[in-house]
This record gives sequence, structure tokens and C-alpha cells, in this order.
Amino acid sequence: MSSNRVTNFLVPVFAVLLGMIAGSIVMLVSGYDPIAGYSALVYGAFGDSYYIGETIRQATPYILAGLAVAFAFRTGLFNIGVEGQLIVGWLAAVWVGVSFDLPKIIHLPLAILAAAAAGALWAFIPGFLKARFKVHEVIITIMMNYIALHVSNAVIRSVLSDKGFKSAKVHASASLQSEFLQSITDYSTLHYGIIVALIGAVVMWFLLEKTTKGYELRAVGFNQHASQYAGMNVPRNIILAMVISGAFAGVAGAMEGLGTFGNISVKAGFTGVGFDGIAVALLGSNNAFGIILSAFLFGALKVGALEMPSSADVPTELVDIVIALIIFFVASSYLIRLLLSRFQKEGK
Repeated sequence: MSSNRVTNFLVPVFAVLLGMIAGSIVMLVSGYDPIAGYSALVYGAFGDSYYIGETIRQATPYILAGLAVAFAFRTGLFNIGVEGQLIVGWLAAVWVGVSFDLPKIIHLPLAILAAAAAGALWAFIPGFLKARFKVHEVIITIMMNYIALHVSNAVIRSVLSDKGFKSAKVHASASLQSEFLQSITDYSTLHYGIIVALIGAVVMWFLLEKTTKGYELRAVGFNQHASQYAGMNVPRNIILAMVISGAFAGVAGAMEGLGTFGNISVKAGFTGVGFDGIAVALLGSNNAFGIILSAFLFGALKVGALEMPSSADVPTELVDIVIALIIFFVASSYLIRLLLSRFQKEGK
């Protein structure tokens, strides 16, 4: 393994460790016991089969949201709109799941594809504006998040409403829920979506690393002018990159609509999964398989945090502080790389 690959692996590891250490200091300063806090967090994430199931379930949409962000990053774009694309994907998946009654072999893939198409369509708009009019995608995607939230709420109330604030449950033929997975995890909410998420990671890896189109997308991300000089269609590749990124985000929404909840309800605010996907992608170094590990870490932190108030009297907000510190150290990766390079030089 080359030194560069070792460094790329060690940077997120050190970022997590430094984040946990800094979190311990925050707990001590705030008057809490960090050992008891982290012990409760680990138990709440992996203490028994139920908690393990919940951790895997929580990691499922994180994997796909992280892939959505990372795909855009790898192609030179910053897709802040994953949250909105996830919401419209969730809406589309539930609409198909509620409106049709088909054989499962047709209904479930159709609902997931509808979610991917909805997310892709939502991402197409900022992609087109970026390619055609040079409008920065960050501005458009942020605004599209709010449009997605309020439009989906209006559609739920007027079209999918059941008692005014949520849709009916999707048909069993469109559901990702699994009695088998629930039974082996003490009836957690674990569902087959984790398989879809892992397939998504393989698809992203194969597309970017093993196909000509993936090379072209990455080349446009590295240098648009050089790519255009080489004969590549830069505007088309920008749009395609955003569309694929949005499709991953839409499927993340389907995991919630068809798996975790089985319906969609009016939301007072954002789910947060799309925004957490940015952190997942950063910690995973925008690598498909790194994102899987990163998503499981974030899933464990989110689920384990629920045990901290009852077992260690530590507020769950401290976990958000730890996550923020991890992101800070990932963003400060230059400093970590500098320290690692010095250690490597001293070792020679």
C-alpha cells in the first residue's frame, strides 16, 4: 500500500480520535463523566441485537446520502441539495407504494426507481442552470431544499393525506420491511434497504472507477477547460453528474418511505439526513467504501446517543458536538497530513 493511500486512510481515523478526545474534554468541562458517556453511547449502538439493528437501519440512508454528496464532489460539484432531493424521492416512493397494487417483484423496484427519478429530476434543475447559465449550484440547491420541503408538505395534505398530516401506509408489495430481519434483531426497524445501500456503493465505485463515462465525469470535475479541449461535452457532463447524485439522494428517501416509516408525513423541518450526508462523505474521503464505514460510525453515534441521558445523564447534544468536532478535524486534514508526513520522515 502506497504512503499516500495510508495517509488517506489515517486522516479520517485520526479525525475521529481527535473528535472523541475533544468531546471528552467538553464533557469534563461541562461536569459530565466522559467514560460513562462513551460507555453508554457504545452500549446504545451495539449493546444488544436491537441496538445493532437500529444502528444498521440508521446507517442505511446515510450511506446513500453520502454517496450522493461524494459523487458530486468527485465530479467537481457541491450538491448541498441532497436533503431536498431525498424528500422528493421519499414522496415519490410513497406515492407509488400507495397508489398501485402490483406484484412485489414489480412494485418495489418501481417505487425505488420512482424515488431515484424524482431525486434526479430535482437535481437536474441546478445542474442545467450551472451548465447553461453558470449559476453556482450551491445557491440553487439550498433554495431547492426549501421548495422540496414545502411542496412535499402541500402534496401530502392535498393528495396523500390520511387524517390531514400523513399518508397511508405503502402496500406490502412495495415495502422494504422484513419480518426476518426484525425477528433476529429483537424487532428493531431494520429492513432490506441496507442491501440497496450497499449495492449503491458498488454502483458508484464501478461507475467512477471502471467506466469511460466515469473517467470523463471526473476529468470534467478536475479541469473543465482541459476536458473541453479534449473534446468532452462539459455542460452535458455537469448535468449528468448532478442527475446521478440526485438519484442516489432520491433512493435514500425511498429507504425511509418504504422501509423505516412505511409512509410520509408533513414535516416541520428538514430530516437532517441530507446535510449529515456531507459529513459522511467528507469523513469517508468521498470513497464509496469509505462512506460505508463513515455512515456506520454516524449511525452508531446517532443511535447510541439516545442511551446517554438515561444511562450516564449526559445530554444527547454532546454527540452533535463530537460530530461537529470530527468534521472540524476532517476539514483540518492538512494539519493531520503534515503531522503524519513528519512522522513518516522521522521513521526513515
